[in-house]
Amino acid sequence: MSTYHESLKTKETLRLREIQKELPPFLVEFFRGIAQTTSTKTRLGYAYDLRIFFRYLYEEHRSLGGVEMKDLTVEHLNEVTSDDIDCFMEYLSYYVRPDYENPENSTELHNDEKGKSRKLAAIRSMFKYFYKKKKVIANPATIVETPKIHDKQIIRLDVNEMADFLDAVESGEKLSDRQKAFHERTKKRDLAITTLLLGTGMRVSECVGINIKDIDFKNNAIKIVRKGGNEVFLYFGEEVQEALQAYLVDRQQAITKEDGDDALFLSSQGKRITVRTVQNMVKKYALGVTVKNISPHKLRSTFGTNLYQETGDIYLVADTLGHADVNTTKKHYAEIEDQRRRKAASHIKLRKD
Repeated sequence: MSTYHESLKTKETLRLREIQKELPPFLVEFFRGIAQTTSTKTRLGYAYDLRIFFRYLYEEHRSLGGVEMKDLTVEHLNEVTSDDIDCFMEYLSYYVRPDYENPENSTELHNDEKGKSRKLAAIRSMFKYFYKKKKVIANPATIVETPKIHDKQIIRLDVNEMADFLDAVESGEKLSDRQKAFHERTKKRDLAITTLLLGTGMRVSECVGINIKDIDFKNNAIKIVRKGGNEVFLYFGEEVQEALQAYLVDRQQAITKEDGDDALFLSSQGKRITVRTVQNMVKKYALGVTVKNISPHKLRSTFGTNLYQETGDIYLVADTLGHADVNTTKKHYAEIEDQRRRKAASHIKLRKD
């Protein structure tokens, strides 16, 4: 695994340790126990979500209310019922995260179905672990209903919008005067990034982690690290090849700093470009092209749509996008599937004219 991904994992590990200091002491065993079966990022997400859950118990629970997290033991979990977790789910619709030092800085928060589902997953994992270890007498989280997640229509660029978007990246015509001042310096990099995202469907997190040595122009392949840590090769076409090679000419002249030495894509400061920078960059160019809210993930959806329309192979799309479950892919591209079925019906004639 690359130094970048190792560094990211280290940062997540250190952050997890910091959050654990705020949580009930018995959760140290939980996080250690699931370390072999979950990623550092997943455990960090659990830590954030469980912190919200235990803050809720401190504020609202009939018997645990007012009990500091540091004073809670695993036996206290026996006082949490499925009704308590249901009430927590409702609480997540709207709550205030307090800032005790500066109350005026307290934050109002809302969770949609996905946010609630993630937090319920963390609670379920915790109860499942301690129930399996026979440290709690029941697992109330198993009977709490998972919030129904309503599928949203996939937003993607159509063929004309995709061409206009890449033209906008290359020319900079749609940018403000201030943005145009920087465009000449970054346009080859920006075009290489957007062309790569549209041409391979990789995640933005995978894109920023690429090192120069990960590119194989002989086979037009690029090595990336997937969400789970697996290394895979994605293959690209001539347009991506040309954009990358044009950028690499400029990249050789760049002054690099720290972890930017081997990074493929650099910021204007000579460091590895960040996910946030790419997100802002995509949004900037899309504003002048379409009214759709375009992000790097929408470019990924555009690639998936194009690949499915060209091949009709949902398993190929799932594998290329790195979906662990093909049902995830089917759900995302159900609309295209329906269009294909409608088209098929138009070819069937029951009576001759």
